[in-house]
Amino acid sequence: MSSLGDGVTHAALPLIALTLTRDPMALAVVTAAGTLPWLLFGVLGGALVDRWDRRRTMGVADAARAVLLAIPATAAVLDVLSIPLLAAVAFLLGLGGLFFDTAATAYLPDLLRRDPALLERANSRLRGAQTAMSGFAGPPAGSALLALGRAVPLLTDAVSFLLSALLVRTLPAMPRPVPEVRESLLRQARAGASYVFRSRVLLGLALRPAVGNVAFLAVETVLALFAHERLGINTYGFGLLLTAEATGGLLGAGIASCLGRRLGTGTALTCTAAVEGLAILCLAAAPNPYVAGPALAVCGAGMGATMVLGPSLRQAIVPARLMGRVASTSRMLAMCAAPLGAFLGGWLATTYDIRTPLYAAAGLLLAMTAVTASMTSNRRVEAALRAAAPAGGPDHPAVDFPQVGNEFA
Repeated sequence: MSSLGDGVTHAALPLIALTLTRDPMALAVVTAAGTLPWLLFGVLGGALVDRWDRRRTMGVADAARAVLLAIPATAAVLDVLSIPLLAAVAFLLGLGGLFFDTAATAYLPDLLRRDPALLERANSRLRGAQTAMSGFAGPPAGSALLALGRAVPLLTDAVSFLLSALLVRTLPAMPRPVPEVRESLLRQARAGASYVFRSRVLLGLALRPAVGNVAFLAVETVLALFAHERLGINTYGFGLLLTAEATGGLLGAGIASCLGRRLGTGTALTCTAAVEGLAILCLAAAPNPYVAGPALAVCGAGMGATMVLGPSLRQAIVPARLMGRVASTSRMLAMCAAPLGAFLGGWLATTYDIRTPLYAAAGLLLAMTAVTASMTSNRRVEAALRAAAPAGGPDHPAVDFPQVGNEFA
């Protein structure tokens, strides 16, 4: 339900911003605002999630975002909507997303007892369902609802958050991880961050989406403008363009497990990065929507597979007591890179040409494959899984990972 509302807003928000300004840098501000909470509170948020009931955290976060969206909807009705207000709402929505996503990531491996095969299957199904809602149904609906008024898609997203909060309450309650020796929130946050940075596998898994986010946000910032000015796509067509990306994402999520088995998780992650880079390169050179759509679909397939394989591996090898902090640290690195990508896209489009951010994004993705391939190679991934397996318990850390102990006490 929440993903359906996200899809509505994903298509409608940049179009709403376009009704207020055509300045690429102003659009970049709105795009970047939603990622700033991860920069400011990412690791601390993970430490809090490791202290709180994860199911309850998800419900409260969604309920709060439902109430928040009533503010820009009211402003739209009163015709006082502005770029600063949209940026502020995007920031607070991002803060709610920080707590919800971190809690959900930590909840799933507890539910499935960290079984790698079950985690891949579950993440594939979750990703597929989210893509179907946020990619297929949401964007065309968002574009169509915008024609009824700027407040309509925002209110639709608010209702979806409210329904999501109610549905979360039906999930089974899981016991909290065994608490550590009582220590400050900052020390616990530091322990989680250190666990990521001192493991080559976890750091590689974190760098993979971080560099990708620089590229993708550079594209996303100018995509609506690129579609209107270069491809001649109208408002409804923009929703269909996003649906093409979602089509590929659904396919990628569906074949992720197969790719992991045939190529190995490490090799599969490297290949998907190369596919994404080549697809963005084709998008930049696309002369019309009939080329741009398939290019976005291929890029979406690479992203869909990556977003199943990477999190599944992380959930299988990280102990339960650290899952919130490791997940938030990894996500923080990715999300901190996003504002850089947003402003890079806006600056390149303003200084050079609307296609330049897309070419730059393609170059980053292709270069990144060489940087992270060795960190998440098949050999390292298999060693991490073997090291995590013997204890059979959720709190057993992989032997080649840092132990979290007295040095952080």
